[in-house]
Amino acid sequence: MSGWASLFTGENVMAVTTWFAALLCFSSALSFAESWSGALVDSKCYASEERNVNPKDTLIYVDRDTNQEIRYCSPVAKTKSFAIVQYDGLTLNLDTAGNAKAADLVRKGGKKKARFAVVINGEQSRNTIKVDSISAAK
Repeated sequence: MSGWASLFTGENVMAVTTWFAALLCFSSALSFAESWSGALVDSKCYASEERNVNPKDTLIYVDRDTNQEIRYCSPVAKTKSFAIVQYDGLTLNLDTAGNAKAADLVRKGGKKKARFAVVINGEQSRNTIKVDSISAAK
C-alpha cells in the first residue's frame, strides 16, 4: 500500500484521528469572533425606556415606538455605558473596553441626536459583548 491508503491502517488510524481532532479544535478557536450591527444607545436610558410600561397593559409591544426610544436614548459625549439594539430588537450591552471604544467613537462622531448605526466585532457572553472593534455602519 502506498499514499493515503497506508495512513488508514492499524496504528495510524489513532494518530490521524488525533491530528484531525486537534485541527478542528484549532480552527474552531479562530472562529469565535462574531459581528453585530444595529443602533448604539445609552444602555441605562434604553433599559429605563424598556421598563417604562403600564403593568396592566397586556399588549406592551403594540403601542411602543422602538425607533423613538432609540433616538431618545442616542448616546452623547458624556455617555458612559452603551448597548447595541439590533434590527430584530435584541439588546446587548458592551463590556468595559467596549464602552471606552464606543465613547471614543461617539466623541469623534460629533453632536447629533439621531440613530447611531454601528458594527461591532467581538465575543458574546450572555447579554454582554466583549468588544474587539466598533465602527460606524456605512
